Amino acid sequence: MENAIRVIIIDDEAPARRLLTSFLGAYDDIEITGECADGFEGIKKINELKPDLIFLDIQMPRINGVEMLELLDSEKLPLTIFTTAYDEHAVKSFEFNTCDYLLKPINEARLQKAIQKARVQLQAPLNTAEGLQGVRNLMEQGISDTYLDRLVIRSGNHIHVVHCNELICLEASDDYVIIHSEKDQWLKKQTLKYYENKLAPDNFVRVHRSFIINLSEISRIEPYSKDAYVAIMSNGFKAAVSKAGYAKLKKTMNF
Repeated sequence: MENAIRVIIIDDEAPARRLLTSFLGAYDDIEITGECADGFEGIKKINELKPDLIFLDIQMPRINGVEMLELLDSEKLPLTIFTTAYDEHAVKSFEFNTCDYLLKPINEARLQKAIQKARVQLQAPLNTAEGLQGVRNLMEQGISDTYLDRLVIRSGNHIHVVHCNELICLEASDDYVIIHSEKDQWLKKQTLKYYENKLAPDNFVRVHRSFIINLSEISRIEPYSKDAYVAIMSNGFKAAVSKAGYAKLKKTMNF
């Protein structure tokens, strides 16, 4: 069909993809151009096929849906309908975002409303990035009950997967976070508050408004001024430690 909405489905669960494909088959103005089982495959297909709309599972192995979108060119983000197993209360909190959110298992009537919303937005495109920020906020509020075991970082044309045990510290820099690892450092558009909630508190402590440090990478802690300290990390990097941060370290490390 001419002017059909070109769709890619990205979900690691084959039954979920089959169900959505079956439902979408009832719409004459929708053309499914691809299916993907993980975020990396999704990035490749989106860059290759340039869909108008994607159905994207939030929770996937390797990289989740939000991480996948962050790795795409922000000017080429397709309109996104997120599919999620989060509870209904969490989903409802984002009804006013520019993207839509479908609770699994997907309901046909709810899907119809989401598709109609997509039709309208494709006629007058809005800011998909705002919807992405909504899901970042959802995850930042701690609705996911697991801690990160790796960070996914885009640097130029490369995608780096950095395991958390390789991290030295994280440093706030305006709207970004500088991620310091054993071998390198990267800049990622995210908040330090997000990582404070998502990194295991037994291993990572926010010691200053600008720093989260890996406890296992501390070489020593030195006084800096009357109520401030500095943590010397294993690679020689110096992270500021506030009075409150020092108290956290004393409690966590029992010194």
